[in-house]
Amino acid sequence: MNLQLDPASKIENSHIDHFWSDIAEGLKSSPKHLSSKYFYDKTGDHLFQKIMAMPEYYLTKCELDIFKNKTAALADLIIPENEPFDLIELGAGDAMKSTYLLKYLVEKNIDFTYMPIDISGNILSILNEKLKSQLPALEIVSLKGEYFEMLKKAASLSSRRKVILFLGSNIGNMNIEEAEHFCSDLNKHLNSGDIVLTGFDLKKNPHIILNAYNDKAGITAAFNLNLLTRINRELGGDFNLNQFEHYQTYDPVSGACRSYLVSLTDQKVTVKNEIISFVENELIDMEISQKFSDEKIRELGEGSGFNMIGELKDSKKWFVDTAWQVK
Repeated sequence: MNLQLDPASKIENSHIDHFWSDIAEGLKSSPKHLSSKYFYDKTGDHLFQKIMAMPEYYLTKCELDIFKNKTAALADLIIPENEPFDLIELGAGDAMKSTYLLKYLVEKNIDFTYMPIDISGNILSILNEKLKSQLPALEIVSLKGEYFEMLKKAASLSSRRKVILFLGSNIGNMNIEEAEHFCSDLNKHLNSGDIVLTGFDLKKNPHIILNAYNDKAGITAAFNLNLLTRINRELGGDFNLNQFEHYQTYDPVSGACRSYLVSLTDQKVTVKNEIISFVENELIDMEISQKFSDEKIRELGEGSGFNMIGELKDSKKWFVDTAWQVK
């Protein structure tokens, strides 16, 4: 007898297969690495909310300053004049910052549809409930999946002009070369006249940056270690979290702020019946949080086929939201 999987089971199996493929590739590489996009399960979402609330973590506060106190200027910068559009947010999360813009646009009776994209179905469900309660007039279409795949879906759903939000210095989760490829690919998924608003964390006193990712409460460490817990749960791994320790570093010259997990002993870990060997003090590269100069931001936009049309900085000038338009 042939047993047919229901669609939900097929999607779940596909997710597990993709997850395992990426994890296996990273753990079998030298040096070992894991993708930060997998940080965000239910526990990861909760821990990241706690990170954003930490006094040391200035990024959220700085960009919130822009969205809360310069909302009208932000809207003027990115909204097509007298033309309906789709406002697409990549990695929307809880949309804490963008909600200020959404509320402003709804109050001004602007004709737009909000399309949040996120890999976490959990956070999209929370966001939907929140926005339906706070902004019942808002038209919202949630898209769960990878950025470019969902941008294609958004284009198939609507031919209107697109305004893309890529906030929170998510661009910083890539090294410079990866960011260049990402921005070029993003440009190719858009049409002439479409606009992208990207949040960049600017270079500043290195102590301020390092403290933001090396908090004394250990929340960032727990956030990184939670990915090992997720591997244990979803892939049948047997990581002993007590045998790994979080390590943070920042290079003020390159602007690269990197998170690692350090193996505290020689050990073997089994994941999906595959044995992964670690030697004492071996590193797993977990995440990069790239910091940018104004010059590098201009180079990145122009080299990716965009025209820079404006920018807004927070009151401390630690963070910038830069608007680019597709040529």
